[in-house]
Amino acid sequence: MEIVWLDQRAARDTAVVGGKGAGLCRLAHACGALPGCSVPPGFAVAAEAGPSAIAAAYAELGRRCGETEPAVAVRSSAVDEDGAVVSFAGQHDTLLNVRGAGPVGEAVEACRASAASARAIEYRRRHGLGSPRVAVVVQCFVVADAAAVAFSVDPVSGERDAVVINGVWGLGESLVGGTATPDVYRVPRGDPAAVDVRVGDKARMTVALPEGGTAEVDTPPFLRRRPALEPLEAARVARAVVTLEGAWGRAVDVECAFRDGRLFLLQCRPVTALARPAAGVLA
Repeated sequence: MEIVWLDQRAARDTAVVGGKGAGLCRLAHACGALPGCSVPPGFAVAAEAGPSAIAAAYAELGRRCGETEPAVAVRSSAVDEDGAVVSFAGQHDTLLNVRGAGPVGEAVEACRASAASARAIEYRRRHGLGSPRVAVVVQCFVVADAAAVAFSVDPVSGERDAVVINGVWGLGESLVGGTATPDVYRVPRGDPAAVDVRVGDKARMTVALPEGGTAEVDTPPFLRRRPALEPLEAARVARAVVTLEGAWGRAVDVECAFRDGRLFLLQCRPVTALARPAAGVLA
């Protein structure tokens, strides 16, 4: 099977679609219990898939998105990626805002090739992993107004009484890449209305370019010290994170984005540094 859609049962198989693809399938299924949340549609390209299969799947994705040539995010999905032990965060390439069948095919090949980079090989060596089998995920690209990474457990202290959210303006690349000082929100599990925020000086932000790709730019001055998420948005994210923690059965971190008030869930994976499963629910 060369192409597997993320809403198909086969997409639950890590051996077919890799860790990230299987996680996104599971995340899309979990969204049924999360009103107001959605996972962008997409498909996984199996390791052996060729250009013609990718072009046909991209055309079908356009039909599902209502666009002839939709902008997409292209990400690697190795079989052992985003697992309970290792995450591979930052080890493989991600290409954002790619448009057109030819460029999408090239982006898929670039993601595959990144698994053979020196940093990825060294990461595998340190974790005692063998040669990779890499699938690639292609999803409709969300041009985010604001992005966030949320943890169901405090990633620094290990405390489990609140959801911790880091938020920035624009796309999440400036957040995961560490080039922006984010807002930090703490949302108590027992009282999601009591959102506490420490506003960061978000001097830089990542934006989508009209011609494709992304760029890091100066944040407009009126936004630098303004919270990227409203309290109600932070509470929405926190509720989703706690629900996903219950579905995964352990602490998780979740990447998400807001666009025109809609909450998109982009990734959910275990917090690999923690061993004890979290408990408790958010009201």
